[in-house]
Amino acid sequence: MKYDRIYNFSAGPSMLPEPVLEEIAAEVLNYRGSGMSVMEMSHRSEVFKTIAQEAEADLRELMNIPDNYKVLFIQGGATLQFAMIPMNLMKNGVADYIVSGSWSKKAYTEAKKYGKINLVATSEDRNYSYIPDCSDLPISPDADYVYICENETIHGTTYQQLPNTKGKVLVADQSSMFLSKPCNVSDYGMIYGGVQKNVGPAGMAIVIIREDLIRTDDLDPRIPVYMRYDTHANNDSMYNTPNCWCIYVCGKVFKYLKSIGGLEEMARRNEEKAKVLYDFLDSSKMFKGTVEKEYRSLTNVPFGTESKEKDAEVVKATKAAGFDNLKGHKSVGGLRASIYNAMPKEGVEALVAFLKEYEAQHQ
Repeated sequence: MKYDRIYNFSAGPSMLPEPVLEEIAAEVLNYRGSGMSVMEMSHRSEVFKTIAQEAEADLRELMNIPDNYKVLFIQGGATLQFAMIPMNLMKNGVADYIVSGSWSKKAYTEAKKYGKINLVATSEDRNYSYIPDCSDLPISPDADYVYICENETIHGTTYQQLPNTKGKVLVADQSSMFLSKPCNVSDYGMIYGGVQKNVGPAGMAIVIIREDLIRTDDLDPRIPVYMRYDTHANNDSMYNTPNCWCIYVCGKVFKYLKSIGGLEEMARRNEEKAKVLYDFLDSSKMFKGTVEKEYRSLTNVPFGTESKEKDAEVVKATKAAGFDNLKGHKSVGGLRASIYNAMPKEGVEALVAFLKEYEAQHQ
């Protein structure tokens, strides 16, 4: 069956792999003979427990997650983690933050409500168009952790090397790069990501956290029970009714990624299609990328023309041509193409062909 689908360049919620959507469509009324949809079944049922267990097992295999890390499926998306992290991880009441864009800045601002938060590096001086030098940071001796947003969705920057934390725990928001390439989980104390970009529908974050960081007996008693990592770890992410549908869809995506060759193959595809777009931007006279080349994201590509008015005209033209969600974030303007895992190379090639034609007609 053919569907009328467009190339959706949204930063999130974003595209899902078509084979996954087709599987879901076939199961939506009756999941594997259960007589009901996953949206209707109890999270305590054996059927759903199997779905959740398989999802975690497949993610562990994809990322080669060590046994001493917990995998948690937590509602609230990535933004909830801005508060949960300092609430749960600060024993000394001190943390160091690197601000490389809008999302790390939001996390930094939120964390300041809960302790002494040090800004140890920032790229705000050049509108977050690069990642600051993190080779010799003024890490606080009593810092409980060092925080980064490893890929900035809005500004389109990514870390090519992890910061030197001088032995302190590294916490990374990987929302817009999660499962886009291999990751050595042991380099981090905690990784988390909102799933609505590379993995599933909105409404949940996946948290991968080293077991020794999960505190059980010395937390502030005022922390809401749902916002304690031990609550989720001790209850297999089912302290209350989880986002069952989201876990189910994420599980489908994990199996899909395994079927195509895992994260090594996904990284190859992402590098290939990003090159198509960046090569065009580097050669274009009308369109220019906004990120310094060394720090360009593989998944979020901001660019623009010489004026806001022309940017708006291009966005309107792309939408009319069947390319959606290319308008840049309201805080930075311009255009942005988010080319996550599910965006095929053909979609990027089609966009570049359109932009070349547009430039030829309007230059």
